[in-house]
Amino acid sequence: MSGEPVLPPLWQDLEFLSPVSDARADDLAAWVAAGLVDGGTVLDVGCGWAELLLRVLEAAPRARGVGVDLDADRVAEGRSRASARGLGDRVDLVAGPGREVAPGPVEALLVLGSSQVWGPDVEEGLPLDYAAALRAMRGHVVPGARVLYAEAVWSAPPTPAAVAPLSGRDDEFLAPAALAALVADHGFSVRSVEEADLEEWDAFESGFVARQERWLAAHPADHPGAVEVAAAAHSQRTAYAEGYRGVLGFAFLRLVAV
Repeated sequence: MSGEPVLPPLWQDLEFLSPVSDARADDLAAWVAAGLVDGGTVLDVGCGWAELLLRVLEAAPRARGVGVDLDADRVAEGRSRASARGLGDRVDLVAGPGREVAPGPVEALLVLGSSQVWGPDVEEGLPLDYAAALRAMRGHVVPGARVLYAEAVWSAPPTPAAVAPLSGRDDEFLAPAALAALVADHGFSVRSVEEADLEEWDAFESGFVARQERWLAAHPADHPGAVEVAAAAHSQRTAYAEGYRGVLGFAFLRLVAV
């Protein structure tokens, strides 16, 4: 009983690395795919294990996909899923920096919770640089491209309890209306704005700590890592339930490049 605790991968408990239900994901994927009826390429920056990208390709049989993510294990899981679903020859998943991916202007783009790819490091604790992300996104797509941009927002005015477990600052995120206005100033037409609901958030947060709970259930209480894992799970549950639940939001913007 020694060594650092090795937790199960997130994809065992989460379908997506964001608060989105299966029903919403299928609807969003169908909307993106509707712009790819004649084929083309869809790029997913920060694809994780590429579940949404694969759903777009299943709905758009003439399209190809490119996904990039820093986490090589998540990319490997995405490749396995693509192969199992007969999509391996239509998608290229790459482990590396999102800034460096350059498949050429594409016909569709997915950016879900990945704005930090083009902004300051998260560790710096600065406000999310939506504008830098939007400038980069517009450079990746052709006119008329459908873009799904999903990002953290303030669903309600931030409180001290909400910001404490995040960056500690109330200017970290924008409200949905302010984000929509910013998007419109960066070369996109906003077709719709919607937000994850509390049911989606509750499911996401539960899935996020499920691997810690499963690890604790599978190891004795005197395991050297037990205190650390239990503390992390408690901290996450408390931060959400007593802090940012209902305050931190996640907005889905359906955009068309102009």
